[in-house]
Amino acid sequence: MTATRPSDFVRPGNTLLSRLPQHDATELTAGGNQALIVLDEQVYQLRITRAGKLILTK
Repeated sequence: MTATRPSDFVRPGNTLLSRLPQHDATELTAGGNQALIVLDEQVYQLRITRAGKLILTK
């Protein structure tokens, strides 16, 4: 799996993107390929595919 690090998307001078919180998906999944994310008591599943894409499902 080849994942692009979030810092690759922030370009100098792009102040809006540089102010947004950034989270590394591999850290969220603790090096695996799945993590649970909770929002207002709803549980979502974040998954990194073999192709290196992110899927978020409820």
